[in-house]
Amino acid sequence: MNTNPSEPAQAASDTFLLRLYVAGQTPKSMAAFVNLKKICEEHLAGRYQIQVIDLLENPRLADGDQILAIPTLVRQLPEPVRKIIGDLSNTERVLIGLDLRPKK
Repeated sequence: MNTNPSEPAQAASDTFLLRLYVAGQTPKSMAAFVNLKKICEEHLAGRYQIQVIDLLENPRLADGDQILAIPTLVRQLPEPVRKIIGDLSNTERVLIGLDLRPKK
Protein backbone atom coordinates (compact mmCIF):
# COMPACT_ATOMS: atom_id res chain seq x y z
CA MET A 1 0.00 0.00 0.00
CA ASN A 2 1.39 3.41 -0.97
CA THR A 3 1.15 5.92 1.85
CA ASN A 4 3.16 8.72 0.24
CA PRO A 5 1.48 11.94 1.48
CA SER A 6 2.82 13.93 -1.47
CA GLU A 7 0.69 11.96 -3.92
CA PRO A 8 -2.83 13.29 -4.55
CA ALA A 9 -5.63 11.36 -2.90
CA GLN A 10 -7.60 11.31 -6.14
CA ALA A 11 -6.59 11.17 -9.78
CA ALA A 12 -6.43 14.43 -11.69
CA SER A 13 -9.14 13.11 -14.02
CA ASP A 14 -11.55 13.20 -11.07
CA THR A 15 -11.02 16.94 -10.62
CA PHE A 16 -13.46 19.38 -12.19
CA LEU A 17 -11.79 22.52 -13.53
CA LEU A 18 -14.46 25.22 -13.70
CA ARG A 19 -14.10 28.74 -15.09
CA LEU A 20 -16.70 31.32 -14.16
CA TYR A 21 -16.69 34.33 -16.47
CA VAL A 22 -18.11 37.51 -14.93
CA ALA A 23 -18.05 41.26 -15.60
CA GLY A 24 -17.31 42.99 -12.32
CA GLN A 25 -19.05 42.33 -9.05
CA THR A 26 -22.63 42.68 -10.23
CA PRO A 27 -25.42 41.04 -8.23
CA LYS A 28 -25.87 38.40 -10.96
CA SER A 29 -22.14 37.63 -11.07
CA MET A 30 -21.93 37.37 -7.28
CA ALA A 31 -25.00 35.12 -7.19
CA ALA A 32 -23.45 32.87 -9.84
CA PHE A 33 -20.30 32.44 -7.73
CA VAL A 34 -22.23 31.76 -4.51
CA ASN A 35 -24.50 29.25 -6.28
CA LEU A 36 -21.55 27.52 -7.96
CA LYS A 37 -19.60 27.25 -4.70
CA LYS A 38 -22.64 25.72 -2.95
CA ILE A 39 -23.23 23.17 -5.72
CA CYS A 40 -19.54 22.22 -5.79
CA GLU A 41 -19.38 21.74 -2.03
CA GLU A 42 -22.49 19.54 -2.07
CA HIS A 43 -21.68 17.43 -5.13
CA LEU A 44 -17.91 17.71 -5.80
CA ALA A 45 -16.37 18.22 -2.35
CA GLY A 46 -12.59 18.11 -2.69
CA ARG A 47 -12.77 17.45 -6.44
CA TYR A 48 -13.05 20.89 -8.00
CA GLN A 49 -11.17 24.07 -8.80
CA ILE A 50 -12.94 27.32 -9.60
CA GLN A 51 -11.27 30.08 -11.61
CA VAL A 52 -13.16 33.37 -11.65
CA ILE A 53 -12.32 35.45 -14.71
CA ASP A 54 -13.43 39.07 -14.65
CA LEU A 55 -13.81 40.22 -18.25
CA LEU A 56 -13.73 43.86 -17.20
CA GLU A 57 -10.11 43.27 -16.17
CA ASN A 58 -9.16 40.80 -18.93
CA PRO A 59 -11.58 41.13 -21.87
CA ARG A 60 -9.33 39.12 -24.22
CA LEU A 61 -9.82 36.00 -22.11
CA ALA A 62 -13.38 35.73 -23.44
CA ASP A 63 -12.10 34.69 -26.86
CA GLY A 64 -10.52 31.41 -25.79
CA ASP A 65 -13.76 29.93 -24.49
CA GLN A 66 -15.97 31.88 -26.93
CA ILE A 67 -17.90 33.69 -24.20
CA LEU A 68 -20.94 35.51 -25.58
CA ALA A 69 -22.90 36.20 -22.39
CA ILE A 70 -22.07 36.64 -18.72
CA PRO A 71 -22.02 35.13 -16.25
CA THR A 72 -20.98 31.93 -18.00
CA LEU A 73 -19.62 28.79 -16.38
CA VAL A 74 -17.25 26.67 -18.46
CA ARG A 75 -16.36 23.14 -17.41
CA GLN A 76 -12.82 22.69 -18.76
CA LEU A 77 -12.23 19.28 -17.19
CA PRO A 78 -13.27 16.56 -17.39
CA GLU A 79 -13.79 16.74 -21.12
CA PRO A 80 -15.91 17.45 -23.08
CA VAL A 81 -16.07 21.17 -22.40
CA ARG A 82 -19.52 22.31 -21.30
CA LYS A 83 -20.99 25.79 -20.83
CA ILE A 84 -23.81 27.07 -18.65
CA ILE A 85 -25.05 30.66 -18.92
CA GLY A 86 -26.76 32.53 -16.11
CA ASP A 87 -26.62 32.94 -12.34
CA LEU A 88 -26.63 29.15 -11.74
CA SER A 89 -29.67 29.41 -9.44
CA ASN A 90 -31.36 26.38 -11.06
CA THR A 91 -29.39 23.63 -9.33
CA GLU A 92 -30.91 20.81 -11.38
CA ARG A 93 -29.99 22.56 -14.63
CA VAL A 94 -26.41 23.12 -13.41
CA LEU A 95 -26.04 19.48 -12.34
CA ILE A 96 -27.25 18.30 -15.74
CA GLY A 97 -24.98 20.81 -17.47
CA LEU A 98 -21.98 19.60 -15.50
CA ASP A 99 -22.93 15.97 -16.19
CA LEU A 100 -23.63 15.33 -12.51
CA ARG A 101 -26.71 13.87 -10.93
CA PRO A 102 -28.25 14.99 -7.64
CA LYS A 103 -27.66 12.77 -4.66
CA LYS A 104 -30.59 10.42 -3.99
